[in-house]
Amino acid sequence: MHFQWYPGHMTKAKRMMQEDIKLIDLVIELVDARVPMSSRNPDIDELGKNKARLILLNKSDLAEETRNDEWMTYFQNKGYFVVKVNSKTGVGLKSINSVIAQACKEKMERDRKRGILNRPVRAMVVGIPNVGKSTFINALAGKSCTKTGNKPGVTKGKQWIRLNKNVELLDTPGILWPKFEDQTVGLRLAFIGSIRDEILQVEELAAELILFLCESYAGILSAKYEVDETADKFTILRQIAENRHCLLKGNEWDTEKAARLLMDDFRNGRLGRITLEFSDSY
Repeated sequence: MHFQWYPGHMTKAKRMMQEDIKLIDLVIELVDARVPMSSRNPDIDELGKNKARLILLNKSDLAEETRNDEWMTYFQNKGYFVVKVNSKTGVGLKSINSVIAQACKEKMERDRKRGILNRPVRAMVVGIPNVGKSTFINALAGKSCTKTGNKPGVTKGKQWIRLNKNVELLDTPGILWPKFEDQTVGLRLAFIGSIRDEILQVEELAAELILFLCESYAGILSAKYEVDETADKFTILRQIAENRHCLLKGNEWDTEKAARLLMDDFRNGRLGRITLEFSDSY
């Protein structure tokens, strides 16, 4: 599979961010805890240099806890502030304000020395499509102040949100980089749903996920679908179709339906907590 997806509004979003970064004290970057590196946009490091940085490992409940901790250590060692969050349930959100204050301590100190008191910290919230930015902002602000959706690319324009007297957030559209230098990155993003399913071969995608799970999480598929994990990936997909009674007319097994079912089970955590990339590879 070859991944490339870069709608025109993303080019515009990047230009907009380059203009807005001058107003910003802190860049809050949401990544998906299952793919913390693949769900980072390389452009963000360039855009956010010389700014305080906070990385939020979102959807951390879907990733393996020990792997979450390893990724936290990895990013902290690179000088980022890091918090594990689950925007849907609110886990980890209570600590955000104090971490923001900690990350911007030097800036506040500089302001105080210059006689600027009580100017709120301005934070830009960034992240690739479908990583949960809007859900995070709504949960943090305690009201539905941005439109959320579980399809990539719902946030199209920018908007300022007053969080409290100390913090203002700038929401930005999710941006994905123009092409994936490494196709594995594209594959992982397709697994978590950051690339529109309509442009993908879902059976191929499911087969690749099967391959990964058999190698890194042996036993999960056989426990869930009663398949033979020693078989090849497309045979396992057919076995899932059999187990879940996915039939086409003429009594053929519907492997496309089985593939969608597997992807849905994975994305919603029904296969258990799974991390797709490990910090020791970086």
